[in-house]
Amino acid sequence: MELAGRVALVTGAGHRLGRAIAVALGARGMQVAVHFRHTAGGAEETHRLITAAGGRAALFAADLAQPGAPATLVESVAAHYGALDVLVNSAAVMERTPVGEVTVEAWDAMFALNLRAPFFAAQAAAAVMRERGGAIVNIADLAAFETWPGYVPHGITKAGVVQMTRALAKALAPAVRVNAVAPGVVLLPEGWDVASAERLRRTTPLQTLGSPDDVVRAVLFLLESDFVTGETILVDGGRHVRR
Repeated sequence: MELAGRVALVTGAGHRLGRAIAVALGARGMQVAVHFRHTAGGAEETHRLITAAGGRAALFAADLAQPGAPATLVESVAAHYGALDVLVNSAAVMERTPVGEVTVEAWDAMFALNLRAPFFAAQAAAAVMRERGGAIVNIADLAAFETWPGYVPHGITKAGVVQMTRALAKALAPAVRVNAVAPGVVLLPEGWDVASAERLRRTTPLQTLGSPDDVVRAVLFLLESDFVTGETILVDGGRHVRR
């Protein structure tokens, strides 16, 4: 896919990884729909960075954990631009929920945003893309492939994203390609300290931590590679092969 001039929607683009992806797409000459929920100031900064990189952007607010919101967001973006070519499902929450402390409310909230929202956003996007084709990239997580006792519900949602990617790739072919990226430590969770970062670095086979740019390069590869679908690329410095 030639990205310049096309329309992309990036969810969770107001900060962290979503922002990095949105700015990179803008730098490729895309028109970027910047989705955010609470981080209006962050979304405005993403808009500024996209413009500075030579792209164009518009802001779209939505609480994707609410039923119907993902489809409404996609429809709003398509109506604004008259098209939608790329969807990057980046919005998610990662909360520490040790077994024994998980509540129904926490479980439902995590599944609503991490798994239900990207599915219904993809379903709505496919309806728009089917006529001229398009591509969807889901942001999964290394937690989909490892067992983290403090983050069991999170890991289950991300494993669901991987399976959803495979299933949608088959269901939506040949018009729409669907792939995923599963990052490892490219951004530390908020509140983690230097000692935690060093421990992660030492236990990573490549002996280094990643950066959002590592994930961005994988996303760009998947968008531009027309013969790849149903794939999940792990970007984790080799952590998934430690054992």
